Amino acid sequence: MVDIAAARGIVTPRDKQAMAYLVNRTELTVEWGHCDPAGIVFNSRFFEYFDIGTWLLFEVALGVKRSEIAEVFGIVGYPIVDAKARFIAPVKFGDRIEIASIVTEFRRSSFDVEHRISNQGQIAAEGNETRVWVGRNPDNPAQLRSQPIPADVIARFGRS
Repeated sequence: MVDIAAARGIVTPRDKQAMAYLVNRTELTVEWGHCDPAGIVFNSRFFEYFDIGTWLLFEVALGVKRSEIAEVFGIVGYPIVDAKARFIAPVKFGDRIEIASIVTEFRRSSFDVEHRISNQGQIAAEGNETRVWVGRNPDNPAQLRSQPIPADVIARFGRS
């Protein structure tokens, strides 16, 4: 059997117990364009960082790159239906930050993701998202509708 994830260069945990606590950590450098005139990250950019965290978390857990999610799982994506953030400390141009993301709950067609952004080991922002597993309505492909999250997807996160 071919390990598709490995063939695509994606590292995936092999131990199901490890997946139960899967936290994906991503580092990035804050760019000038992410900042406001005061030189700190503009608040809406944190939601962009959360989005990056979610997509990369799913790439790791599922072994499928974002550009292939629709084809592999027959969905359009997993759009946000609720989001909130708490800003704790400023993040500035040039800072190297870490985005830590974890799925905290799966439901029939939706799930919650929790994010923590750290700057030099200190929490700078926390966020939560609710997303929905969405595909095209087979009766009207112009419409989107929620779909049940496949059990094998949930299992990749060590949940049943």
